[in-house]
Amino acid sequence: MKKLLSPRGMMVLSMAVFGTLGPFVRGIPVSSGELALYRAVLAALLIGVFLTVTGQKIPFGKIRREVPLLLASGVAMGFNWILLFEAYKYTTVSVATLSYYFAPVIVTAVSPILFRERLTGKQLLCFAMSTLGLVMITGVGDLGGGSHLVGILFGLGAAVLYASVVLLNKFIRNVAGIHRTFLQFLAAILVLIPYVALTSGVTLGAMTGSGWANLLIVGLVHTGITYCMYFSSLQELPGQKSAILSYIDPLVAVVVSVAVLKESMTLWQIVGGVLILGFTLWNELTPRREEKIH
Repeated sequence: MKKLLSPRGMMVLSMAVFGTLGPFVRGIPVSSGELALYRAVLAALLIGVFLTVTGQKIPFGKIRREVPLLLASGVAMGFNWILLFEAYKYTTVSVATLSYYFAPVIVTAVSPILFRERLTGKQLLCFAMSTLGLVMITGVGDLGGGSHLVGILFGLGAAVLYASVVLLNKFIRNVAGIHRTFLQFLAAILVLIPYVALTSGVTLGAMTGSGWANLLIVGLVHTGITYCMYFSSLQELPGQKSAILSYIDPLVAVVVSVAVLKESMTLWQIVGGVLILGFTLWNELTPRREEKIH
């Protein structure tokens, strides 16, 4: 992959692929928990093969103390997927994705408590304006039915869990990105197996051909292959450039929602989306020295 695409090209392509997730998820007729489990299994298998072929060994001797953090972040990742998939069911892909991209705002708000960092005036402004954007996303008094609000709440729940993964990763210092993700997938599988067994159970027998195709695409392409591209590019790109390019994901998701799925967005929701993405991006353009703890 490195020979075919530059690091920047891999980052752009991986973000664009992430942005097309919604329609494929909607085409898989299983519960969100079941889908999260299959996604983790397929991605772990593919990344395991990638690590084996490329000769990348996981330094288990160095990561013993960080195993609890890896397990916790893997659990958060698995349930983060479940809530995001539920959000797709209750509201539009664009609104679910924009709600989900409130995660960086949550990280900014929590960092002063966890890392004793001071919020600058710029960060406070970004937090306030992103929050205003979220309020606008809800419809400003016109929620379009209870399911729309439920979808937003699921999206925000997914954002909280994703922010938890980001924050936990800041404490994991001895595991490389793709190794970390592989182990997190394994942890997610361990917790999702009993969860699925106690809730929906396995319903693969009722899957149609298109459902299987969508499942394989989500597990192998959107997760396995795309995560490999993402982390390969992440190792070679400056942090700020990676942060900027990551906003291709929600922008593609909005375009797919409106142009492909024919889902409408109100003017207020468009303005809200611009506020969320614009101010969270601005907040990441000039990271403070204290934040260099990844």
